Amino acid sequence: MAYLRIMSYTADPSDAELLLARRAALIAAVRAKLPGLVETRMVRVDDRTWTDSWRWESKATLEAAVAAAHSMPETEPAFALVKDITSQEGEIVDER
Repeated sequence: MAYLRIMSYTADPSDAELLLARRAALIAAVRAKLPGLVETRMVRVDDRTWTDSWRWESKATLEAAVAAAHSMPETEPAFALVKDITSQEGEIVDER
């Protein structure tokens, strides 16, 4: 069953373009190095608040990616622009 990791965070509005570029670099690196990333979605809630969801093929691929992400050089620059990070993970049980 597919799993979803949802992160919410804040960022300075003046960093929005750079944030999106660094996120894109991180996604590309994850896809090149790790299996199982199905899709991502970024939502701007307001000028400062973002919600970012990453869908994984399985719990195992999500957990492996989270563990590996700490050693990927693209991770630190992407998260350097954000603060107040919260995250949740869960199994997708229904889609319509």
